[in-house]
Amino acid sequence: MSWLEDLVQRSRQLLHPAGRKPDEASGGPRVAVVTDSAASLPAEWAAEPETADWLRIVPMPVMISGQIYGEGVDDVPAVLTIGLAEGKEVKTSRPSPGLFTRTYEELQRQGYDAIVSIHLSGSLSGTVEAAALAAAEVDIRVEIVDTRSVAMAEGFAVVAAVLAAQDGAEVSAVAERAREAAAAADVLFYVPSLDQLRRGGRINPAAGFFGSLLAIKPILTIRDGAIAEVEKIRTASKALVRMQQLVVRRIEELEYSPQLAVHYFGNEAEARSLAEELSPHVGDEILVTAVPSVLAAHAGLGVLAVVIGPAMPDPVS
Repeated sequence: MSWLEDLVQRSRQLLHPAGRKPDEASGGPRVAVVTDSAASLPAEWAAEPETADWLRIVPMPVMISGQIYGEGVDDVPAVLTIGLAEGKEVKTSRPSPGLFTRTYEELQRQGYDAIVSIHLSGSLSGTVEAAALAAAEVDIRVEIVDTRSVAMAEGFAVVAAVLAAQDGAEVSAVAERAREAAAAADVLFYVPSLDQLRRGGRINPAAGFFGSLLAIKPILTIRDGAIAEVEKIRTASKALVRMQQLVVRRIEELEYSPQLAVHYFGNEAEARSLAEELSPHVGDEILVTAVPSVLAAHAGLGVLAVVIGPAMPDPVS
């Protein structure tokens, strides 16, 4: 069974357990989950009816040569790929507080009792701040979760929260599930060039300049919510081999079988090859998804990332 099939089956079991009619509510509070497009969630899962009813994904804007594009609204990956290849100016921005306000109010009108709003690290983006500003303006309880991470490290927190919400958990329990999942996740990634991270202000400018000058291919991570260096490697091939070794070592340290995701941008074949190499070390299918445009805008073409997530969550009740 694939990761996606497993998740959908769990949702159906939570929402439609034996003995309950399919259109009956779980009986617990109705808690919706809101996140941003940096979560890298597989579109197939987000679009499943069992998921879409509980989850809203707020798109994050990407600006390419002054033109604003919305993730999930425009074909941002195609435009971004060309923009990065041609060296155009690429910037990102947080969603507006107004967009969050409208999202929260819509969920309130749909009958939800509370919302858990889960976002990428507040040290990398003002998205958490925008969500908090919106939460203060609405009449429905909104619990904000700063995952202190990105990509599927954030996405696995969203998955855990949605399953807890479908299980009828209280808003505080849903938020706690998200925080636990985010805290359990590790991110390791490699970029062919540090230029985009330096231009976007996501790494120390001096480190970015000298790293590019010396052609260093560092393996990076997210630590305390910010990008941090793990090791300096001098060639791309050695960096990829070393990242794979670090992932395997981390998996072997765990007392459970983690969910695993491999992200890429512009190099899917390389990502699938890496996932195949890692496959013998995990019990479940490895999720391979493109990194969202709002992250690719900073990481650049050729990024490869591995997210070592928590175990697949158990039901709350």
